[in-house]
Amino acid sequence: MVQLPPDLHTHSEFSWDTATGDMAGSCARAVELGLPAIAFTEHTDFVTWTVDPALLPDRMARHMRDATHLEPPPLDVEGYLEAIERCRAKYPTLKIITGVELGEPHWFAGPAAALLASHPFERVIGSLHSVAVAGRHRLVEDEYAERGVPAVLRDYFAETIRMIEQCGDFSTLTHLDYPLRYVPSGQQYRLADFEEEVRAVFKALAGTGRALEVNTRRTPEPEPLRWWREAGGAAVSFGSDAHRPDMVAAEFAAAATMAEAAGFRPGRHPYDHWIR
Repeated sequence: MVQLPPDLHTHSEFSWDTATGDMAGSCARAVELGLPAIAFTEHTDFVTWTVDPALLPDRMARHMRDATHLEPPPLDVEGYLEAIERCRAKYPTLKIITGVELGEPHWFAGPAAALLASHPFERVIGSLHSVAVAGRHRLVEDEYAERGVPAVLRDYFAETIRMIEQCGDFSTLTHLDYPLRYVPSGQQYRLADFEEEVRAVFKALAGTGRALEVNTRRTPEPEPLRWWREAGGAAVSFGSDAHRPDMVAAEFAAAATMAEAAGFRPGRHPYDHWIR
């Protein structure tokens, strides 16, 4: 059996946007698959989104502040850490890593710094789910109907560069392809359709020495991994972005093969990033 990479981006019941998260169940699945490690990088979002509540799934709609604003709750750090310790005791052969996914941290430097000061999280990843429009924060999927997919994607990539340049709190950029999950039915786009913009993101990220995540929520594309190496990117990690146990390490074998073809190899320890 081929050794799969560690899954360094998963979510449990402590992420506000999931009704199916299960830390213990995800650990059991990781052990079943023979993973060397799993990281629980729970959502930490400080943004208030202007949304159409009719478009929100129930698990998110329950966090509406009022008729048009979605306000995620804070992470229960104490409860999360207690659950981590229970799982470490129950699954001693599995390396279980603490972590957070900082959403739009460059817009909320103070709250992000306060969270990170509350505990020495072992893995901090940075993500972008939004674009800023006329003083409002909008989820990218909500903005498509207003301006069309190409314009929103270009704004998203430009905002990602600003996040990289303005925030040094995260070590890995996650799911650059996040907006492509929500492209309207009947339209098809790939990261490879925006080569100039994606290469600019990679140039900015490589210049900071941080890692790029190969996120398997969507099937990864081979071209961006090659562009990442050409930009000087030194490391990649793998993340399923699983919000339920059965999705842990989904498609990791294919993703690892793709990363290897782009010139990346396992690090010194089985739970390390892959390096060039």
